[in-house]
Amino acid sequence: MRAGHDLILILDFGSQTTQLIARRVREQGVYCEIWPCTHAPPAAGALPALRGLILSGGPSSVDDAEAPPFDPAWLALGVPVLGICYGMQLLAHLLGGRVHRAPHREFGPASVEVIDHEGIFADVAPTTRVWMSHGDQVEALPPGWRTTARTATCPVAAMSDPGGSFQGIQFHPEVTHTVEGVALLRSFVFGACGARGDWTMGSFIDEQVAKVRAQVGEKHVICAMSGGVDSAVTAALLHRALGPQLHCVFVDNGVLRAGEAEAVAAEFSELDLTVVDAAALFLDKLAGVTDPERKRKVIGQTFIEVFEEQAALLREKHGSIDFLAQGTLYPDVIESVSFRGPSATIKSHHNVGGLPDRMRMALIEPLRELFKDEVRALGAALGLSAARVHRQPFPGPGLAVRVLGEVRAERVAVLQRADAIVAEEIRRAGLERGLWQSFAVLLPVRSVGVMGDARTYEETCALRAVHSTDGMTAQVAQLPWELLERVSSRIINEVRGINRVVYDISNKPPATIEWE
Repeated sequence: MRAGHDLILILDFGSQTTQLIARRVREQGVYCEIWPCTHAPPAAGALPALRGLILSGGPSSVDDAEAPPFDPAWLALGVPVLGICYGMQLLAHLLGGRVHRAPHREFGPASVEVIDHEGIFADVAPTTRVWMSHGDQVEALPPGWRTTARTATCPVAAMSDPGGSFQGIQFHPEVTHTVEGVALLRSFVFGACGARGDWTMGSFIDEQVAKVRAQVGEKHVICAMSGGVDSAVTAALLHRALGPQLHCVFVDNGVLRAGEAEAVAAEFSELDLTVVDAAALFLDKLAGVTDPERKRKVIGQTFIEVFEEQAALLREKHGSIDFLAQGTLYPDVIESVSFRGPSATIKSHHNVGGLPDRMRMALIEPLRELFKDEVRALGAALGLSAARVHRQPFPGPGLAVRVLGEVRAERVAVLQRADAIVAEEIRRAGLERGLWQSFAVLLPVRSVGVMGDARTYEETCALRAVHSTDGMTAQVAQLPWELLERVSSRIINEVRGINRVVYDISNKPPATIEWE
């Protein structure tokens, strides 16, 4: 929790878009956190900075036996409350109203008529487009409450208590499909809650630098760098705080993008950075491995071995390494405390998990309060290059999970060349920042082709480009046909070993973004 900043708390009831609520609030310069709805209410005076409470949506019905537990004492904290979708229904249910199955479910866009322009609707047009996603609705208001908005099929699309301190909306203001959603949230955060917009990257840097210096003192910190934005920003922030007390390790595992190790070494030359060429070791251990999960485990275990060796060398030089820095982000923290419990494991994620116990070091996670977009803003404020700050997510196991089948040096080299062409053409088309990810995949599928009047029998390259906000869901990007043709032509002409290029048009779900 950020000391000195006003706080908006969001209680999560299992909505798919709870994180979007937090991001929209923070975009206004107001600090907020997401807590599970099972969290006990704070004692009186325990959260002096608390200015308001938002109850998220969720998939349950308020009268279900399996409905998320909630302590009504949260509503007695004396701060304004905004209920969104399920949160609105919960307010009605707890405060004397009635909720029932809607005769007409609403899933998608809807036109809302504003009846009362008081409160959060003060700056909203009389009729506005919103995004609905509900099968239940409020049938009867709590005593004394009034309807503030409605749709053709939802008589109570928004409601408010007599004083306007408690308000509910049936639609989702956090999604971009709700045209004036940001205005609604601004009215609640600044109008109803009176919060200050004092949450900035500049203030975050100053506070985090002071915090890290106080935590570390004269001791030393080791940081594993991957080349991705999270670890790069972590290293840059800690370097500003600690200077020569920070020691970074970049492991070239042989399955990185072309030129990755050289680019990291050049950009972070001011850091105490050790670049370890372990490509031969990793590729040797990957020999004969084709199962995706096994690939991930081999790479994770080998990384730990290499990292431990480097830590031992640094200890010999500096005496002791007392802290391990990680680029943990706020979504990781949220998932770890979700009231919904553990989710199914789709694929193992490569990180440095396990190192703290093995190496007996305390953790430093300076980004654990930030979302990805905030990390990018922080990187820009710290002076990182635009290319680094806006780098697309890259899988921890690297190209090993994009080289389907056995990972051999020659197949990795083929994919590196193809992937570099994809990246170059996407940048040239001005599409890089608009895509969540765009990359090439090498398939262990050979097909017959003809080049120069001669028969070829070579592997297939799949192209993948998707839109997403957090990687949890993704929609295939409809790239211009001319761009796809250009990429295909270049790969086939410039990369020996590939004679066919295909485009993956699968969404997530049912597919995943990565092929393995």
